[in-house]
Amino acid sequence: MKFASLIFAFLFIGCAGQPTSKLKSGIVAEEVNYSTETTNLKGYMAYKKGKKNLPGVIIIHEWWGHNEYVRKRAEQLAELGYFAFAIDMYGEGKNVEHPKEANEFMMQTMKNMPEAKARIMAAVNTIKEQNQVDSENLAAIGYCFGGGVVLQAVQMGVNLKAAVTFHGGLSGVKSFPKNSETKLLVLNGEDDPMVTSEQIANLKKQANNSGVDLTFINYPDAKHAFTNPGATEKGEKFKLPLAYNAQADKESWEEMKKLFNETL
Repeated sequence: MKFASLIFAFLFIGCAGQPTSKLKSGIVAEEVNYSTETTNLKGYMAYKKGKKNLPGVIIIHEWWGHNEYVRKRAEQLAELGYFAFAIDMYGEGKNVEHPKEANEFMMQTMKNMPEAKARIMAAVNTIKEQNQVDSENLAAIGYCFGGGVVLQAVQMGVNLKAAVTFHGGLSGVKSFPKNSETKLLVLNGEDDPMVTSEQIANLKKQANNSGVDLTFINYPDAKHAFTNPGATEKGEKFKLPLAYNAQADKESWEEMKKLFNETL
C-alpha cells in the first residue's frame, strides 16, 4: 500500500502535547541520536535501571512531531516494565505547535515514501541494538499520525508481537502480510470525524483476508485525540475537532496493557 494514503486524513488535524513529568524512582530516560542514510533522527528512551531482556515498545508521535507528550508515554511504559523508545519521524526531533507547520512537516514526509519507511526501520534496528532489550519481543504503539505509521509497519512485515493505534488514521489500508503473527489493536473514537464506517469496514476486511488477529474498539462519545489531556484546549484554539475523554483514555490504555501482558 502507499504510505501516503495512511496519513492523508491528517493533513488538517492532529493531537496536542503535554509536558513530561518528573521521572519516578528507578526509571532511566535519555535522548538518543540515530539515523537513516540521509536524516539525523532524535529519539527518547526510557526503561528501568538494571533490568535486562526487556520487551521493547516503539512509540510513534502525532503530526505535531516528537514532543513531550510522546516522551511522557515512553516514561509510563517504562514504569510498566518495558523498554520504551519514542521515535522521530520528521528528523532532528522536530516538533511544532501550529497546524500549518505540522502540515508542512507531514507533507515533507509524504513526498519521500522510501525515506519514511527507512525511518521506521531505523527505529526498529536501533531498539534491537540496545543491550537491555529482548530483540525478538517487540511492539509498537502510535497516536493519530503515529497510528497510521504503526499500520504501515505491520503492512511492511516488521516483526512485532503487538501493534496498537490510538485514534489513528485508517484511510487507504490494504492487505497485511498473510498470517502475520502481529496482534493488532485499534482503539478508535466513535465520534472521530476523521474515521468513517467505510474505513473501519475495510480495515476489518483486510485483516480477515490476511489472517491478522485484529481487535477493534470504538469508544462512545470519544473524538479525535481522546487520549491527550491537552486536546480540548488545542482543538478550541485552532478550531479542530479534538477533545480529551478521560474514560476512553483510561480504558484504551488498559486494553493496551492487557494485550502486552498476553503477547510480550
